Amino acid sequence: MNDVTAQATTPDESDENAGENGGVPGTVPSGRPRRVILMALPAVLVAAAVAGAAVYTENSVDAADRSARTRLWEEPAHKPGKDPAGDVARGRVSTELSKLLLPVPAGYRLGPDNGELGNDGELSGKKATAAMKLNARGLAGKERRAHEKRIDKLRIEGIATRSYTGGDNTLAISTEIMRMKDKKTVRNFYAFKTGLFESIGIFRTEPKIKGHTRNARCYVLRKGEDSIQSMNCLAYDGELSISLSASGTKPFDRSAVAELLKDQLDHIASPGEYI
Repeated sequence: MNDVTAQATTPDESDENAGENGGVPGTVPSGRPRRVILMALPAVLVAAAVAGAAVYTENSVDAADRSARTRLWEEPAHKPGKDPAGDVARGRVSTELSKLLLPVPAGYRLGPDNGELGNDGELSGKKATAAMKLNARGLAGKERRAHEKRIDKLRIEGIATRSYTGGDNTLAISTEIMRMKDKKTVRNFYAFKTGLFESIGIFRTEPKIKGHTRNARCYVLRKGEDSIQSMNCLAYDGELSISLSASGTKPFDRSAVAELLKDQLDHIASPGEYI
């Protein structure tokens, strides 16, 4: 995957730029911004990965029966066994972070694996920080140290992720919750990432998340003829940074993705009510 670069400020630089941007931390300045390599932004990297997947899938199905909808993921041949941590089919609830992830709702099941985390996994703050720092491989020494310093300032306490797939395997959704120690850092991180999406110019903001218009935002590509479409959402709640990425074949159901994010945010606010 090619590195994605853009003009933006990093979260820890936002306080320094607040005066230039009307006191709003994390916004993209209009002056001479610092050029950063976006190695620590999962949502943007997911968008690039989806674009690549679309090309691969289109090439792969050229000779296939186009009357049948493309399936993004095939159901495992064997059902999972009983898990002592709870109903594994709906997601684990063995830790505080896993309890905050939305249990698999009706009409969905656990989806494809997300690397070493699987489809329902978690990393400690130390391991999550180390994993994000690995993205600096290939950078020059000074740039690598600056990148690692920015990651350290996030003060990550843990990351939990869960993936979902629709009943016909044509829609795949991955949700990630990252806990940080400081609410202000979370807000700055959200402002940085949303500002980045909006500065690139190839995304439009939609759909709105009912009841969460101030703390959640979703993005789709302005134009696209690929057989696989995508949607990326960002949100925050207190010390939690939430990201959701979805990809699916046409017709892509954006409203279903938005509803799942709404349920996820409502579940965080009132655990147990949206299960």
